Amino acid sequence: MKRHSSPSRGARVLVSGGCGFIGSHLCDALLARDDLSALVCVDNLWTGTVDNIAHVRDSRFSFAECDVEKFTSDSLFDEVYHLASPASPQWYMSDPQRTISANIVGAINLLRYLKEDGRFCYTSTSEVYGDPVVTPQPETYLGAVSCTGPRSSYDESKRVTESLLFEMRRTRGLDIRVARLFNVYGPRTRVDDGRAVSNFISQALSGAPMTIYGDGTQTRSWGYIDDIVEGLARFFWRDAIDYPGPLNIGNNREISVGGVARYIGDLTGQPEIVHMPSPPDDPTNRCPDLTLANKILPGWKCEVPYEDGVRRTMQWFRDVMKPSPDVRRAK
Repeated sequence: MKRHSSPSRGARVLVSGGCGFIGSHLCDALLARDDLSALVCVDNLWTGTVDNIAHVRDSRFSFAECDVEKFTSDSLFDEVYHLASPASPQWYMSDPQRTISANIVGAINLLRYLKEDGRFCYTSTSEVYGDPVVTPQPETYLGAVSCTGPRSSYDESKRVTESLLFEMRRTRGLDIRVARLFNVYGPRTRVDDGRAVSNFISQALSGAPMTIYGDGTQTRSWGYIDDIVEGLARFFWRDAIDYPGPLNIGNNREISVGGVARYIGDLTGQPEIVHMPSPPDDPTNRCPDLTLANKILPGWKCEVPYEDGVRRTMQWFRDVMKPSPDVRRAK
């Protein structure tokens, strides 16, 4: 298998979905590298936002607004990071064709722009485990995904993209890294993202009841963005390892959705909770088996306690949800 090495002139890097929640944080980490000559951020702003990259003043950074499937370039890249995909059910369920295309067709297109000895890194998802009957979920678990359910556009397109990359590795020696991310939260999440932590915070700060879908006993493993990006950086480029994945990246502290709502209610003084029917195929549990991650990335773990991470995220939401001075004067 071909091994990756950054050229002395500096690596040319492409990040699809770089205006998204996780993608923008990954761009920040990449720009901290001194061996990087150029970083191209590709995003169609479907779920990403230019606000997430507005702080970037690095001359090596450029932004291309377009669908990842339609991206073109006159030059090739040493490293490609493919994150272009909605991750919230309310977004990917609203446009399954677009979701499938972003993952699969996007990957096929981006492979055209990877140098022969380049590295292709992909953020897959714990959703490939479906509604698991094994917990915690190891990378060897084949999952229980409904291939015809309303979540399948996301779950299955992630799994097919994994298949594509591993087959490219087998048949052509492609240097790949595939990470399976568990639930991630933190600053730069859209206010209207729709997932539990961001939904509860935005509702509570607006004075609205927090909406739980189902009885709230379903569990998730919440990883703060700084810890997740540190794990990705070590796996994707920083550590001298030769392991393609898949690798679980997440927090193995499991917390119920109802517990999240109650904690945010305590912090905001908005304890009211309303229950709505559970969405189809909503997983009952989600927790990563980190045995392999502990071996591949020794010493890495989610350092930020959940309680502290929620407080940090809440402060960011308070800042972005503040009315502008002009709005306040108009009142």
